[in-house]
Amino acid sequence: MGFWDKLKGELIDVIEWIDQTNDTLVYRFERYGNEIKNGAKLIVRESQVAVFVSEGELADVFPPGTYTLETKNLPILSTLKGWKYGFKSPFKAEVYFVSTRLFKNMKWGTPNVFYIRDKDFGRVSLRAFGTYTFRVSDAAKFIRNVSGTDGEFTTDEVIGELRSLIITHFIDAVAESGYSLLDLASKQRDLSLEIQKKLQDDFVEYGLEIVKFLINSITLPEELQKRLDEGTGINMLGDLNRYQQMKAAEAMANAAQNPSGMGGGVEGILGMAFMQQMMNQQNRASTMQGAPVPPPPPMPQFYAIIGNQQIGPLNTEQIKQYINAGQITPDTLVWKQGMQNWVAAKTLPELTVLFGAPSSPPPPPPPPPAGQ
Repeated sequence: MGFWDKLKGELIDVIEWIDQTNDTLVYRFERYGNEIKNGAKLIVRESQVAVFVSEGELADVFPPGTYTLETKNLPILSTLKGWKYGFKSPFKAEVYFVSTRLFKNMKWGTPNVFYIRDKDFGRVSLRAFGTYTFRVSDAAKFIRNVSGTDGEFTTDEVIGELRSLIITHFIDAVAESGYSLLDLASKQRDLSLEIQKKLQDDFVEYGLEIVKFLINSITLPEELQKRLDEGTGINMLGDLNRYQQMKAAEAMANAAQNPSGMGGGVEGILGMAFMQQMMNQQNRASTMQGAPVPPPPPMPQFYAIIGNQQIGPLNTEQIKQYINAGQITPDTLVWKQGMQNWVAAKTLPELTVLFGAPSSPPPPPPPPPAGQ
């Protein structure tokens, strides 16, 4: 460094930090050789704290205000330096300004789905997102445990660690709460407050305080959300039998597009299972209210592939009519609820009997009389 740069550094006697960023947590004040003159002015603005570090040891901490640096307001540094009668010449020390303002609208979210066991729907995958607000509550601890000697420490360097803490506590809190899947949306505020309390101890270890924690959304898998919406609609309509027939037809259409039984057939089976669960819940609620339980739909109901088209649902009487008309044969593909694949009609015992015993050929004519 040149002579004028050195002289300029010696002439500067004001130590301050004007924060022009919105993400800086710690800023180290730069001085030539870290030298500070006797009587230098220290200006600490609101939402700041100044921390002096001498030879790697934390010394004095200054809250907001304007100070003239003398032995009387540098008690710890004076002890470390061994100044018994004050100091006259410049001394070396690092000055770190720590921002104590609120850092708002920090995002958090589960990077992958997580699973809970719900009393109504079994094992369910979820994702969640939200925001939180934090600030530095103990500047010395934050420098000691987190930022260290970093000359400019930003929020990007710590939010990854904080997000991991949040996700861990969030998943544990959801699992421990015992809230049903259908109640989670109405319990988000209670969960937010509970998780904030649990996070507080972890944040304190970093010299931080979590001021606010919010859950913005807890999302379900698209397929499950669709089923829940449909279940809500059918509860409003009140005709579960009709809903079952509609979902059965939808499942058969998917299965017909994939006769191997994969993909659409599996989706249809899942849909039927979900519908049956909704029916059971509705029946239990009706019983508790003294209302009669609606009778189950007539079973079995069959679907058949006739002329490359799906026909159904058909009961056994209707199947018999198609057999008599020659439109359903033993090799016709059929399906009913509970089956994963389309099969030939002749493989189902309840349909085999409809075809009857195979007709015997007419007996041969009697032999002609002897001698003719």
